[in-house]
Amino acid sequence: MAGAAVDSSIFKAYDVRGIYPDQIDEDLAERIGRAFAQVVSRLEGVETQKLRLALCRDVRLSSPALAKRYAAGMAATGASVLDLGTTPTEVLYYAVGARGLDGGLACTASHNPPEWTGAKLVRRGALALSGDSGIAELRALVERPPAEMGIADGSPASQPSGRVERVDLLDEYRARVRSFIDPAAVRAMKLVVDGGNGVAKIGVGPLLAELPLTLVPIAWEPDGRFPEHEPNPLLPENRELVIRRVLAERADLGIAWDGDADRCFFIDDTGRFVDGDFLTALLAEAILEKEPGATILYDVRASRAVRDTVERAGGRALVNRVGHAFFKARMRETGAVFGGEVSGHYYFRDFYCCDSGSIPALLVLELVSKRGKPLSELLEPLRSRYFISGEINSRVADPQAKMQEIAERYADAEISWLDGISVDYPDWHFNVRPSNTEPLLRLNLESLVSPEHMAAKRDEVLALIRS
Repeated sequence: MAGAAVDSSIFKAYDVRGIYPDQIDEDLAERIGRAFAQVVSRLEGVETQKLRLALCRDVRLSSPALAKRYAAGMAATGASVLDLGTTPTEVLYYAVGARGLDGGLACTASHNPPEWTGAKLVRRGALALSGDSGIAELRALVERPPAEMGIADGSPASQPSGRVERVDLLDEYRARVRSFIDPAAVRAMKLVVDGGNGVAKIGVGPLLAELPLTLVPIAWEPDGRFPEHEPNPLLPENRELVIRRVLAERADLGIAWDGDADRCFFIDDTGRFVDGDFLTALLAEAILEKEPGATILYDVRASRAVRDTVERAGGRALVNRVGHAFFKARMRETGAVFGGEVSGHYYFRDFYCCDSGSIPALLVLELVSKRGKPLSELLEPLRSRYFISGEINSRVADPQAKMQEIAERYADAEISWLDGISVDYPDWHFNVRPSNTEPLLRLNLESLVSPEHMAAKRDEVLALIRS
């Protein structure tokens, strides 16, 4: 692919992602590495020869070869590269934050199937590159002829001028994560852990082993073929194993991680999946006990349970656009201590405003232990008052025109255009957002009346969207 045209569809809103080797191969990885160093150089105002960058990779079978070429590309610009090896993506965020690095690249396709690969990219402070800042420039550089980037067809960088150094920061990273809880407060529990054959065992595994837990593992061994199931716990079919095991083992709870372990998802003691907005509310309450009056961010799709819980606990709740680039930037602006997204991304001020799949796991274990109640009981006040639809996608010809139609139909409501269109009535509300990559509209709706009222309003809005 050194001289081949680049498939522009690999450049997403927040990262680079595509099929290996058809869309992203080793030659293209080197070009991306070079371009990434040049983008960070401009964004941070640092010459490429003085850049300090981090690199990590997931367990996909393509990742070792691709990561080697990402490193070669970055080093060819003169940048120094700290190679963290196979780790969760959040270890890269930790390295960039803790070491004051200029940026970092994670060779991962996160929750995608095994044939996918990609790169998550951050600048100084572990701030994500996005379509608004960095990704468009990266794409323009990568799409230039390889000769203009100093790459001969089909060959790796001749002699990197920067240094690639292998470092292990896992113990250091785990010490930071451990500091979010009092390990002595965690009581004996039976916990089903589903690593999706990704990197969760490498990151959070030793932390869980220190606690008085009986671990029941599923897909816990790293295996880039993902033989048990796709590493995407948001899809119901990928949760079947962990739910069945929680019930069979009569476990206290189950936790499932995605492929690069920067997100975790919870199954309560009754085998029910815990929605991300309800978990945000629980975590916010626990965090506000430790830091009264703090600011908490939640996304436009979320249940009112988050705002109500935060305000009842004396905190300040701020609604935010969906997406990690927006959450990380707004946390810095507002000094928010915590932010949660419906999709299972949870951000922490004291973890460089980054998302983590390890910290929420430890916080929930501590919370259940301290309250002395099962997770289902802690969730019951939310589940019995807030009735949510979950996210429902609809293919539409003209998303913008359809959202305008929604605004006209519900003109008597309180309407916001922060991210898509949010329509608020006293006893029900919804958000409709366009997809970044497809002609889709995504609906999230909630009723504070009853499950039947939610279903009726959901069907009403869907009929309008699909008409």
